[in-house]
Amino acid sequence: MLLMDGRKLTVIILTGFLLFTSFAGCSGLASTTPNASITADQTTVNVGDTVNFDARDSTAPSPTIIDEYVWNFGIGDKRTTSIGITYHTFSEAGHHDVEVEVFNDQGESDRASITIFVNSPPTIILEIPGYVRTNETATIDASNSYDLEGGSIEFLWDLNLGFDSNGDGDPSNDADDNDPAVNVIYSTSGNMSGVLTVIDDNGATTTQVWHLMVISRMFNVVWEEQIIHHEINDHTEQGESTIIEQLPGDGARIMQVNATLTLSRDLLPIQWPEDNFTLRVSIPLSGWSQSVQTTQENITLNSTASINRASMNPNPDSGYTVSADSSQSVIQSLLNEPGARFGQGDWIWTIIADQCDPDILIDGLDPDTGNDWSLVIEYRILIPRVSEVGA
Repeated sequence: MLLMDGRKLTVIILTGFLLFTSFAGCSGLASTTPNASITADQTTVNVGDTVNFDARDSTAPSPTIIDEYVWNFGIGDKRTTSIGITYHTFSEAGHHDVEVEVFNDQGESDRASITIFVNSPPTIILEIPGYVRTNETATIDASNSYDLEGGSIEFLWDLNLGFDSNGDGDPSNDADDNDPAVNVIYSTSGNMSGVLTVIDDNGATTTQVWHLMVISRMFNVVWEEQIIHHEINDHTEQGESTIIEQLPGDGARIMQVNATLTLSRDLLPIQWPEDNFTLRVSIPLSGWSQSVQTTQENITLNSTASINRASMNPNPDSGYTVSADSSQSVIQSLLNEPGARFGQGDWIWTIIADQCDPDILIDGLDPDTGNDWSLVIEYRILIPRVSEVGA
């Protein structure tokens, strides 16, 4: 019995040793299973960014080698490579577990993973009026914009895509303001466009193009008639001249001018006959000038010279409405209407003492060296009065 028991014990021990040897690979003892490792060049990125992954530090015990890498980026997005590097572009925000499974040439594998945080871009909430009139303030408000992760945000406004305010040749990258809300004023009507860029604390950006309709205003036009009266009294010596410059057409349309130069009477017979003067007017911008000499209709009257011109410009319509960006633009359009600009600019009046009779010296003196005179000028002008209606 004791011998039999010894044999049985020997068989049991040998059998156990064989079983232990056959399961050594599964238990990890003397295993050839690879050891997976994964790293990334960045673990916090923004939506749309690309991350490079590296599993080349994974190892396989000799004599096996790693010959396959299976990458799992989540949501069924997998990739298989024969080298231990790859990349992935993340299009959705959140925490993403990226896993690599490495296989050796015996089909054994191991897994390793890394978590990538994908930052979402900020959300823009923009409040903008449906329209605004020219030269009227409009508020564009983005203060309700936010970052999904609760971070701080910055604002960058380009207030006019049609104007390059920083002069770099690109009108779409100007930094005109950085407040959450901005006030804008446009002097011309039309569809104005701008860009708002919101940046969060991780550098993620959201850009939105906005549009604002700028409408013109309505104005009533009435022409008001005025008479401008000038009277100048002076004295001019023989051979000399007196120049007077006026600007009667500033802000108006000149319709008529009447000017009369009157010489003072020579009371002493020794100073007779009456002196000869010339009255001249010149309007350089209109290319018009006229000269006339004084005459005496009879000996009881003073010598005079007159320049008169009517219908200098066409009579405009009055009492109508017009659409425009501003009252100033309406006035400029009316005053610069083709065919109605005569008389604009300087008027140059010249009084010339041609001859003061007599020139015969009496006791060594010329009894008539010059003459007093009076110049009366009247302009009839029309002034455009423009008032806004329906504001």
